Amino acid sequence: MSTVAAISTPNAVGGIAVIRISGEDAFAVSDRVFKAYSGKKVSEMEGYTCAYGEVSEKGEKLDDVVLTVFRAPKSYTGEDVAEISCHGGLFITRQILRLVLASGAELAEPGEFTKRAFLNGKMSLTQAEAVMDVISSTGKNELKFAVALKDGAMFRRITSVREKLVKILGDLAAWADYPEEEDIPFVEPDKLEADLVDIKADLMKLSATYDYGKIIREGINTVIVGRPNVGKSTLMNCLSGYERSIVTNIAGTTRDVVEEYVKIGELTIRLSDTAGIRNTDDQIEQRGVEIAYGKIKEADLILAVFDSSEHLSDDDRKIIDSLKDRNAIALLNKSDKERVADIEYLREHFKYVIEISAKTSGGIEGLEEVLEKMFINEEIDSNDGIIANERQKMCLEMSLDSVNEALAALGAGESLDAVTVVIDEALAALLKLTGEKVTDSVVDEVFSRFCVGK
Repeated sequence: MSTVAAISTPNAVGGIAVIRISGEDAFAVSDRVFKAYSGKKVSEMEGYTCAYGEVSEKGEKLDDVVLTVFRAPKSYTGEDVAEISCHGGLFITRQILRLVLASGAELAEPGEFTKRAFLNGKMSLTQAEAVMDVISSTGKNELKFAVALKDGAMFRRITSVREKLVKILGDLAAWADYPEEEDIPFVEPDKLEADLVDIKADLMKLSATYDYGKIIREGINTVIVGRPNVGKSTLMNCLSGYERSIVTNIAGTTRDVVEEYVKIGELTIRLSDTAGIRNTDDQIEQRGVEIAYGKIKEADLILAVFDSSEHLSDDDRKIIDSLKDRNAIALLNKSDKERVADIEYLREHFKYVIEISAKTSGGIEGLEEVLEKMFINEEIDSNDGIIANERQKMCLEMSLDSVNEALAALGAGESLDAVTVVIDEALAALLKLTGEKVTDSVVDEVFSRFCVGK
């Protein structure tokens, strides 16, 4: 592969910036742009060592820098790698990168360094995907699971299941090829079925982590609903920490959906403030109400807001009826005023009813406690790994479907040859998940989501 280079630090002014160079000519390219004050060439340096020197162009110094050497295969990419740490101004960083490219390196594609790490066997595809999850983490739980995935938690779980499938296939192949050999035991259908049931349980347990992983990674898709003027927009502004929604005493002010990512405790909330739900002749407002009901159908969680200082209206009761069997919390807003609303009626229809004041932020800590009860799953250990994205989920479901098909074939009395075919498909799906058997197009798609420099 060619020698590539890119800026690996954010595209912003900072204390330092790092230009990474990777490939078989990484040290030769570095020697063309960097001169160590010790006089030692980059190509002569040992791995995991640094040199202080300068980057210069045509005899003119651009910057004092530190260059770090990583020799293959003990580097991030598995190739020879040199990293130039320079002062973090945008202009100087780009000037050094330009000089590196002019000296024989090519500009790296988005995610190319991590892609090379995968292709060179430094990490599995699930670990490579986790690198981006670590970078984009916004909370403690998200980071914890992402680091566990990057360290191979998912790969180890899949490897355990894969080894069980490989053993079954090995036993089936040996018996099929050498049925007359006395030292090769007959594959008992009952034993095979028991082994497949165990594998199915492993796959189902892993599959069950997907929804939780999606919430940790993408946030809880949460919709604020209620009739006009109950304080939905004030709540939106309270949770987001600034004025995101327009707040007035004019009913129907919010006609479109206002969205924002907010942190409540350790949870990321993808929050949507919707139009006030009521009967209206205003066509634009009617459309806003339709959109609100559409968002309710898509939501992981609904925050239903009611005005504590007023009796529950027909519009309130209609909203309550629409939320039957939904994951919803009733928020009795304006707790800073005298309560008039029937709180017992709300408790009959909602598992959680919390009195808050969006205006003063009173009671928000109660909402945080309830959200943690609902969405933080203490039974899932980050060290065990979770399904992190749709690609992994699809591969896992393909494997599970094949295991179910093998069990059905056994139950129907089909030949062991037929059972072997579908077990092999189950194994192939797991190899796709880890990247051990995957097409170039899938690899390209995974790494296209990365930023340049990673």
